[in-house]
Amino acid sequence: MAAELRHDWTVEQVNGLFQRPFMDLVFMAQSIHRQHFDPNQVQVSTLLSIKTGACPEDCKYCPQSARYDTGLEKERLLEVEKVLTEAKKAKAAGSTRFCMGAAWKNPKDRDLPYIEEMVKGVKALGLESCMTLGMLNEDQAGRLADAGLDYYNHNLDTSPEYYDQIITTRTYQDRLDTLDHVRNSGMKVCSGGIVGLGESANDRSGLLVQLANMPKHPESVPINKLVKVQGTPLENVDDLDEFEFIRTIAVARIMMPQSHVRLSAGREKMNEQTQALCFMAGANSIFYGCKLLTTPNPEENADMKLFNKLGINREQYHVDPTELEADLPLGPVTQDTDLFYDATRAR
Repeated sequence: MAAELRHDWTVEQVNGLFQRPFMDLVFMAQSIHRQHFDPNQVQVSTLLSIKTGACPEDCKYCPQSARYDTGLEKERLLEVEKVLTEAKKAKAAGSTRFCMGAAWKNPKDRDLPYIEEMVKGVKALGLESCMTLGMLNEDQAGRLADAGLDYYNHNLDTSPEYYDQIITTRTYQDRLDTLDHVRNSGMKVCSGGIVGLGESANDRSGLLVQLANMPKHPESVPINKLVKVQGTPLENVDDLDEFEFIRTIAVARIMMPQSHVRLSAGREKMNEQTQALCFMAGANSIFYGCKLLTTPNPEENADMKLFNKLGINREQYHVDPTELEADLPLGPVTQDTDLFYDATRAR
């Protein structure tokens, strides 16, 4: 079956995909996946919180919101040198993309020079770069693009209809506007959502419709499964069925055949069989587990064990060596900032 790039999906059509027999749906997704990707390659990223805790927003799933008591300690903005040290560890561990996150309504101009320095330093290491910093205006997106940022992440989280049940401190249109600025700047778009928030099946379809009906599909589509955290309003929400999660991966692959679909948050709670079915359904991107960054030169971690069992290889990132800056000057980073980071959101 030929993969068709569409931007005119309806919720009813997507509901129809979800309702297909499970085996038929996964077969369809895998067949489409093979038209655009090596089925035995997975892109590997590392995510670093460059500022943790005390987020001013009210996302009901987020342990880092200042509105909820989750026991999380607030941390100050990392220095550029520290960020690049972590980027070097990530590269040595096999990651090809280094993602950095700090959340606030929108970055202040005084913060951007330090952010730009981080981007340039990561690029100088020969890694793809990605950031998630909240809403951006047109000028801010342009500055990040000029600094060399490859991807900007900004998730829609859920459907427009369910959105105000999860977040009230920014609107759905705010998110869409930021994605427009990112796309217009020339950066690649990373945007997906979270399932298992207590949303309906219609809402899962509605989220994917919003993503797939953009003028250009996001190059990276993270599908997150809610990680319930004590102290957040969603700590007692019913668990999403694993098969429904796998179906979401498969439908995302069918609707956005040329995008990397990332098996993202919640993976650490999945057994090997569930993860294998997600890869079969078209997932071809992951975040490496933290163990790889805290254990020096590990012989094998859980991800590599699973990759070896499945015959999966890590996707390679090829960079033009003339673009690397061997002697990038790195100045000190001020701690006079109000950056806030939500590590569980927008990835």
